Amino acid sequence: MNIGPLKIGVSSQNFRTVTGHAGKGRRFMVYETTNAEEILEIGRLDLPKEMSLHEWNGQGEHPLFDLDILITGSCGDGFIRKMGSRGVQVRATSETDPITAVKALLAGTLPEAAPHDHAHQHGDDDHHHSQPH
Repeated sequence: MNIGPLKIGVSSQNFRTVTGHAGKGRRFMVYETTNAEEILEIGRLDLPKEMSLHEWNGQGEHPLFDLDILITGSCGDGFIRKMGSRGVQVRATSETDPITAVKALLAGTLPEAAPHDHAHQHGDDDHHHSQPH
């Protein structure tokens, strides 16, 4: 399968593994790929606290909106809606290795994350209705 160039972000607070809480996260690895064999890390975002999407005031452009897809360990529905409104697909996964996650995404085999739930939210934050694979 030949796909056009994709810009894929991976939330990674330690720049080593896929981490969760993407809305509050400030560190992201950015990959570009034209196919599943050619995956290049083209940059890293290390954003100030006020640029986490949770804190962002909505003014100007946000660097996460340049992505086509964002892979994260977990996120809430509000984050998914905000990213989706800017044309960015969000995929939450249980995979912890960034390159493995990108390859699995491209192959259509990215495992889903466990449902995201926070005690301080309404509990209707479960955006995955199927069982994890």
